[in-house]
Amino acid sequence: MVTLRKSQDRGYADHGWLKSFHSFSFAGYYDPEHMGYGNLRVINEDRIAPGTGFGNHGHRDMEIISYVLSGELAHRDTLGNVKGIPPGEVQRMSAGRGVMHSEFNHAKDRTTHFLQIWIEPNETGIEPSYEQKRFPDSEKRGRLRLVASPDGAEGSVRIHADARLYAGLFDGAEKATIALDPQRPVYVHLVRGELSVNGTRLAAGDAAKLQGEAQLTVAEGKDAEVLVFELTEH
Repeated sequence: MVTLRKSQDRGYADHGWLKSFHSFSFAGYYDPEHMGYGNLRVINEDRIAPGTGFGNHGHRDMEIISYVLSGELAHRDTLGNVKGIPPGEVQRMSAGRGVMHSEFNHAKDRTTHFLQIWIEPNETGIEPSYEQKRFPDSEKRGRLRLVASPDGAEGSVRIHADARLYAGLFDGAEKATIALDPQRPVYVHLVRGELSVNGTRLAAGDAAKLQGEAQLTVAEGKDAEVLVFELTEH
């Protein structure tokens, strides 16, 4: 079964310096029908105005992934990491028993557009940690590239959660199919463009929730960038 969630049905917050779409209940947006999906808790599509950002704040017991679409995100944390995150790189921060961090857009004339993703961990109270890797477009073109997994398979970043995240770029005749465990929920988020997911058409910001499906096929892309989450019930 494929259930479509349209982009315009997401929550939205405009803080001036920050404009954010919420796929699931977050901060001032509450929808009891959309509290998360499996162990996926947050997908926020954020746009940070030039010269602004999130001041120092804390997290614990959450796997946090940042996926930058345009601009650059400046990250600093209490683990000693001071990093810039450009498009094409995936950042993973395991908050564990507690970490403080900040995220800024230091550009003077360019908005930073990124996805903030939270996945609930399969173990709490762990040592906080950080990882960042580049996944060039050539590795995502016409295929679903594994970018995050519990075991760091295929050079993906390692998350402390029973979940796998794929990223892909599709246009024209490009098509990809992966086998699924029908017992596991799957969430497909279309970052940009247009794409068919198991025959269901998605536009930018749309998502498809898959349940009981034995395979996933993405095809008929128009300048599409997509994220696919293989999850577990939580």
